Parts: sequence; C-alpha cells; structure tokens
Amino acid sequence: MKYPDLDELSEENRILKEEVHRFAAEIIRPASIKLDRMSPEERIKRDSPYFGVMKKMKKLSYHKLHVPSEFGGPDLSALERYIIMEELGWGSLGLATAIGVDQIPFVNALLFGPDELVEDLVKPWLEDEECRYHGCWGVTEPEHGSDYLLCFRDEEANKFGKGNVIAQEEEDGWVLKGQKSAWVSSAPVATHCGLHAQVKDGKAIYDGIFCIVPLDAGGVRKGKVADMMGMRDGPQGELFFDNVWIPEHYVVVAPTPFYGIFFDQLLCLTSCGMGAFAVGLARAAFEEALTYARQREQGGKPLVKHKNIKLKLYEMFEKIETARYFVRKTMEHVHRKILEEKTFDAFPRHSRAAQIYAKKIAFEVANEALQIFGAYGLSSDFIIEKLFRDARALLIEDGTIEVLSFDAADDVISNYEKDYYDVEDISGRYG
Repeated sequence: MKYPDLDELSEENRILKEEVHRFAAEIIRPASIKLDRMSPEERIKRDSPYFGVMKKMKKLSYHKLHVPSEFGGPDLSALERYIIMEELGWGSLGLATAIGVDQIPFVNALLFGPDELVEDLVKPWLEDEECRYHGCWGVTEPEHGSDYLLCFRDEEANKFGKGNVIAQEEEDGWVLKGQKSAWVSSAPVATHCGLHAQVKDGKAIYDGIFCIVPLDAGGVRKGKVADMMGMRDGPQGELFFDNVWIPEHYVVVAPTPFYGIFFDQLLCLTSCGMGAFAVGLARAAFEEALTYARQREQGGKPLVKHKNIKLKLYEMFEKIETARYFVRKTMEHVHRKILEEKTFDAFPRHSRAAQIYAKKIAFEVANEALQIFGAYGLSSDFIIEKLFRDARALLIEDGTIEVLSFDAADDVISNYEKDYYDVEDISGRYG
C-alpha cells in the first residue's frame, strides 16, 4: 500500500512504514479490540492479549526506540522513530502508550544512572523478549495530577502542596512512603516503576528524585485496575509504597538542580511521543470514516457524493496533515537535543504545543468521523466508537491540554525571543 508523504520517504522508510502498519493492523488492533471488551481483571492476566502484543513488540525492538545505537538500540533517525510511533498509535492508543512508558525507567537509567544500575536492570530489559521486565511511570498522585507538570515554571508552585510519595535518604539507600494515583499507565502489569518522589524535607513536589523501584519489593502494593472509559487496552492503576527500601544506585536523578531540567526535558520526549500517537489515532478515525462514506448510501447516493460529507472529510485530512508535520518537526528538534547532542535544551514550548495540537486534532477528527457514521457510530460493532472514546481520554492523558498550555505559555513568556532553552528558569529554585 502506498502512502503519499510530503517528506518523500526513502525506499527504506517506506518499507519500514508498511511493515509497522502491517503489524499494527494484524496484531495490535485485533488485540486492542479484545482488550477493550474484557473486564479490568481479565486484561492484566498473564495469558491476556496485552502480554501477547507486548512480547511481540519487544521481539521487534519497539521498546528500544529511544536507546542510543551504541547501547544496542536500533540506529534510527527522528523521522523513523516518528513513523513507527504514528503506526503504533494507529493500531491502539493504549498499547502504544504501554510500550512508551515501558521505556521510561530503563532508558533514563541508561542515560543518567550509574553503571551498577545499568548492569542490574537495563541490560536484562534490553535483552528481554518475554516481558519479564516491564516499566511504568509513576507521576500523578491523589493530590497532584497535571499540576505536576507545572511545578518547575509556575510562579505559584510553592502553593501546590507537598507530594504524597516521600523519599527519605538513609545511610545505604532510600525509603519511600506514599501513593501514586489510579492513572499510572501500565502499573497493574509492570515489574518496575520509574518513580518521582519528593524528598522528605523538600519545600514542594519539585524538590524530588527520580528512581527505579522494583514492584516486587517489600512494601509495594498494587491497587485495583481502573475501569476507564477510554484507553482500556492500556491498564492503569494505583501504586502504594509502605516503607519501601531501594539501594542508593537505584536513584537515577538525585535532588539537585538537574532534577528539574531532567523532568522538563523528559516531558519534551513524552510530548513528542504522545503527539505521534495522537496523529495515528486521528488517521485511524479518518480512514474509518472515509471507507464508510464511500460504501454507505443515503439519499440515493454514497455519502462521499454529499457536499457536506466531502467538506468534513477534507477538513479532517487537513488537520491530520498539519498535525503530522508539526509533530515530526518538533520530534526532530527534541531528539537531536536530547538523544544525539545530549545538550538537554530542547524547547518545551514547541514540544508541549505539538502534543496539545495533535491531541485536539485527534478528538476533533474522531468526533467528526463518528458523526459521519451516524447511529452506527454509537454501536460497538464499529471501531469508531472505541477510537472516539480513546480520543476523548487523550485530552487528559499525559497531562490535560489546559495544563500543558499553561506550561507552554510560561515558556513562551520567559523565552520567546531566545534561541536557546534557559535552564535558569528551571534550576533557580534549588539555589
């Protein structure tokens, strides 16, 4: 199948796109539909379609997309990473997000952690094809949701309150106490968590550490699986930490000025990923609507012959194309700054805007696509109903679009005229 692309993809890129799309169509999407219709408890069983897909993705090295080639990752360009992520998002937003958060503990340990941690956890994860090592990202808490994303730039961050998960340093390690909320993607199925925790005597949640916590450690407890409206194929749930001890070398980023820079740049990477997934979801909804409108006859002719439907389809196409190239360009910038040059000065305003725009487009396109289906769009017999629910969830997932907009606005106000990322805005809190 040919895919017109303004970037005029090379033959290698075209083949890559076709291979990933085939995998998404034949493996990911059917599994996502099954998972969507299963109970929360059934989804996380070891023999569920979730683990079947995860194992196959790991065999194809999709968990290594952000691993530098010198450490065994595939030698990919930003465009090639984007191509893979859009196709995964086309197949399933939930499963794409799951393979995304799987990388967060281990890739950050590889980039910033001590050699001992790399030997303990990262190398086994890199070689794992049976999902024996599976990561999640512990950010949100009962008292702190998307405001976590604002804590480094917002001038009122000191009023946000203390963190729920507290880390206390001991002579030979750290002790963790507290709870992460029910919205931790992959928590019910993960083996390790990339955890953000406030230090015991810190002023606010931005006084923190990023550490790796084995979820079979003493004192760790998983809550029930959340029964969500959308993204049901990507399990979410609570994590509880009751005097959980981790060794010193499991702390990837200590409570220093770099912690804020690290978190801010990590959000640049995740924003690009969520933007690519959102474009894939939007494209999936558009293609379902286009196929249906070509086949469905009403008023004596196919829907595509009606001018109002033609206009809707064009507008959906326009939105997807603009979102795709905005996210691609942003990903090229972010990946160069973080993964290639390792200067960690990618522009937050652009990465946040790319995610926000793509999320909005995904919902708008899914909404119009469902409208084209009419009453059939409300039926679970058609996948457009699931895509619509996923697109609605996406406006909240990985940070609400409102909070992401506030964070981007603060960066615009502080740094718009500058041709570099001003880290003083982030690290100044630490003195």
